[in-house]
Amino acid sequence: MSRIRSRWSSLRDGNFLMKRVGEKKQPRRCAWARSALMIRYHDEEWGVPVHDDDKLLEFLILEGAQAGLSWETILNKRENYRAAFDGFDARRIAGYDYRKIAQLLRNPGIVRNRLKIASAVKNARALLRVQEEFGSFDKYVWQFVNGRTKVNQRNARNPVPARTAESDAMSKDLKKRGFSFVGSTICYAFMQAVGMVDDHVVECFRHGKGRPRRRPSSR
Repeated sequence: MSRIRSRWSSLRDGNFLMKRVGEKKQPRRCAWARSALMIRYHDEEWGVPVHDDDKLLEFLILEGAQAGLSWETILNKRENYRAAFDGFDARRIAGYDYRKIAQLLRNPGIVRNRLKIASAVKNARALLRVQEEFGSFDKYVWQFVNGRTKVNQRNARNPVPARTAESDAMSKDLKKRGFSFVGSTICYAFMQAVGMVDDHVVECFRHGKGRPRRRPSSR
C-alpha cells in the first residue's frame, strides 16, 4: 500500500496533473510521472493491455518485489531482473532450485529478499498449473475484468483506490491456487500495470487510449 500512497499522493491532494517539467511544456499527465524513467513508463506501458504470459509473470514478480519499496526503485532494477530471471520464462523459473535461489540472493542488481525471490519461483510454478487448466495465464487473469479494460474516470473527486472488488476477488483466487505476494493492493497495482484497468486521470493525454501512440512533443 505504501507505493500506492506514494504514487497517488499528489492526486489526492488535488494536484493531479503535470503541465511542465523544468522549463519545457509537457502534455498533461498523471502527477506521479515525474522523473524521465517514470514518464517513459507512464507514456508507453502503464495501462496498456498485456496478453503475453511471460510479460504478465514479469509484472506479477515485479509488483511483488516492489512491496515496501518505490515503483521507481523496481523500474531501475528491471533489466537486472530480466537477466537474473531468464527473461521471465515461467518454465525456467519454475525449475529453480536452492542453488539458484542462493545465487539470486547474492545478486546486487535485484531486491535480495529471500521471501520475494522464493515467491517468484512459487508463482511461476502456480502459473504453469493455471496454464494447464485455462490454456493461458492471460485467459485466466483477464476474466476478473470480463476480458476487457475497465476505463475509470479518475480525478480529485474520484481518486484511485488501493484495492477494488475485482482485485479482492483476484487476490483471493490467486492465493487459493498457490500464489504468494498477491494481496489485493498488489493485485490492483498489477491490474493497472497490465491494462486490465485504465486509471489515468481523465485530463491525462493517455486516458482511454489503450495502446500507446507516439509521445506528444515536449516543444
